[in-house]
Amino acid sequence: MDNRLTALLVGAITIGLSACATMGGNKLAAVALLESRSGSSVTGKATVFQGPDGPRMHVELAGLSPGSEHGMHIHDKGDCSAPDAMSAGGHFNPDGAAHGRAGLGPHHVGDLGSVVADSQGRVSTDLTLAELTLTDGARGMIGHSLVVHRDRDDYVTQPAGNAGPRVACGVFTSP
Repeated sequence: MDNRLTALLVGAITIGLSACATMGGNKLAAVALLESRSGSSVTGKATVFQGPDGPRMHVELAGLSPGSEHGMHIHDKGDCSAPDAMSAGGHFNPDGAAHGRAGLGPHHVGDLGSVVADSQGRVSTDLTLAELTLTDGARGMIGHSLVVHRDRDDYVTQPAGNAGPRVACGVFTSP
């Protein structure tokens, strides 16, 4: 399917979701439409709802390498305009921490880890973003970007986990 048609379809679905979506009884709070970058064909959508333990994010991706791991991070800038998504800046890191794995020592609040694509190159996953908020402030995610990388995050290499090129990028906006 043509990327422009895909973007139009995703946009139409998002408009519908904005009007009435819920996840577990929670109203839609943010959306990021991910577009291909770095010559990839990766596209997707992340929808965020306020959950009892913090924002809950549902991510749908397509066009990834089947069966492979891909780093996924929230980046500092809400700018995906560069062909390689470098305009999104580094990982969202309001605490000035080292890159790492959430729950296992120091890490950026934007360090989400890696996702695994299925045999069709798709991902459908849910994450709790307990360290982030949907409000303004130092840990607010609205206006930041979600970036998917070609390779897995090694959770060690500074400053970004050696996850390779940025293959998809989208900015979190309020519906």
